[in-house]
Amino acid sequence: MKRVLFIIAAILIIVVSLGFYKISDSREFQFFGVIISRFITPDKVVALTFDDGPSKIFTDRILNILSNENVKATFYLTGNGIKDDFDDAKKIVKAGHDIGNHTYSHKRMALKSWNFVKSEIENTEKLIRELGYIGEITFRPPHCKKLLILPYYLNKVNKKTITWNLEPDSIDKISENSNEMVKYVLKNIEPGSIILMHVMYKSREASICALPQIIQKLKKRGYSFLTITELLNKYYNSQSRIKQTDIKP
Repeated sequence: MKRVLFIIAAILIIVVSLGFYKISDSREFQFFGVIISRFITPDKVVALTFDDGPSKIFTDRILNILSNENVKATFYLTGNGIKDDFDDAKKIVKAGHDIGNHTYSHKRMALKSWNFVKSEIENTEKLIRELGYIGEITFRPPHCKKLLILPYYLNKVNKKTITWNLEPDSIDKISENSNEMVKYVLKNIEPGSIILMHVMYKSREASICALPQIIQKLKKRGYSFLTITELLNKYYNSQSRIKQTDIKP
């Protein structure tokens, strides 16, 4: 009997652990506060978002692409990245792009203490304001990892969690092929999509090459590019509509 109870308890622990792991990794659900993976709208609008950085090597290149295409994007920067490349981060602000908080150290935030979460977010927030950025600062958890304390803290300080529904350069089969990334985006794009790309690393040359093609081809399909702040003001803050789905088994 004891052995049966032990097996049942072990199974329950495994099931609960897997459930919490899935929740911690979800782009569409968290226990507290607002999480947005896509804006619900029939309008052909899309947000380009970039994680990590800034980068001494690639910031100017990315800004030039966006300037040439007359597109504003949202950059989720890390605090240590801003500290190391402050001037490059200021260039992003000066160019009129959104800045979001991507924590200070880029560590996974699923099982962290209240003080650690608070420090990571507040220290990065302070640096973002020192850049001269005055807009709303949304938050994106590194690797989308979160569980209880992080969402609870974000809810307490009225900060929205922004995830994504398209991440072409994190799909192994296409991550080193710019043409395939473009095809993937065109195949899966929806009105209100949030696209995540990583363009601040040497290993992401294919992502940088894909960027102008994605912009140009989506424009040909009638899409406009808005920042996360613009999308929030138009489709969330004014209407309070958001896509939040239950975790699927």
